[in-house]
Amino acid sequence: MKRSLRSLRAGFTLIEIMMVVMIIGLLAGVAAYTLGDNLGVAKDTKIKSDLQTISTQLMVYESMNGFPPSSEQGLKALVQQPSSAPAPRNWRQLLKEVPLDPWGMEYQYTAPGKRNSDGYDLFSAGKDRIPGTEDDMGNWRKQ
Repeated sequence: MKRSLRSLRAGFTLIEIMMVVMIIGLLAGVAAYTLGDNLGVAKDTKIKSDLQTISTQLMVYESMNGFPPSSEQGLKALVQQPSSAPAPRNWRQLLKEVPLDPWGMEYQYTAPGKRNSDGYDLFSAGKDRIPGTEDDMGNWRKQ
């Protein structure tokens, strides 16, 4: 009889196990909430960085050729020599590849821009992947 009482007291009770599971669940929930916010900040930072890099290379392209790539030529003109007009005078490869936004979509480029009529529009279509919606992030908004 002494032996069976000792073996019962040596294990964990159901309440103790449930408390440990609840604490682990609570910690996992807090970690997921914290990481979720950081992921959004990281995506915004990537977009800002990509837009700055692309804008810098567009300025180099324009200074070498006297004009930016056309909408038809797009950002690919920074990677491979355009075959359509206007033909660049002093083309050279400025990017190894055009980066994709955090959702795997190409950045949108229009010259002349609809929002920047004296320049170009360069933006990510955002999480919904639809250009012209509220979540777009580009060179016309404060970043």
